[in-house]
Amino acid sequence: MTTDPAAMDALHARAIDVARQAYAPYSQLRVGAALRSTSGTVYTGCNVENASFSIGGCAERAAIAAAVQAEGSAFRLAAIAVAAFAQDGSELPITPCGACRQALVEFGPEARVGFRQPDGAWLDVSADALLPYRFAFPRQ
Repeated sequence: MTTDPAAMDALHARAIDVARQAYAPYSQLRVGAALRSTSGTVYTGCNVENASFSIGGCAERAAIAAAVQAEGSAFRLAAIAVAAFAQDGSELPITPCGACRQALVEFGPEARVGFRQPDGAWLDVSADALLPYRFAFPRQ
């Protein structure tokens, strides 16, 4: 699925805004995600940590959960942008983690995924490119 640059720029900006809302008292890593479904609706999510680290949640999967709540099982991902900031507010080049990559490709293998590079520029690639050998149940 192709996404025009202006639409991706809008998602980049929303991801930056929602990252500022993250709850990250342990890692100090604030992450925000803004996605657009194929229906055209935008959903956001941020990371929410917990002292028991394994029960924290990633921004990308929080945004996906919001989209599934709203659109049901018909939700399909068109594009998502992910922004991350350190405690001092500096931008960080963070890509989606493995669990989030699996979730992204599940809902939109051709979806555009935007994230910052070390030089601060945004890179937009397909979800498939992030996880070429994803897990899939064998067909029987």
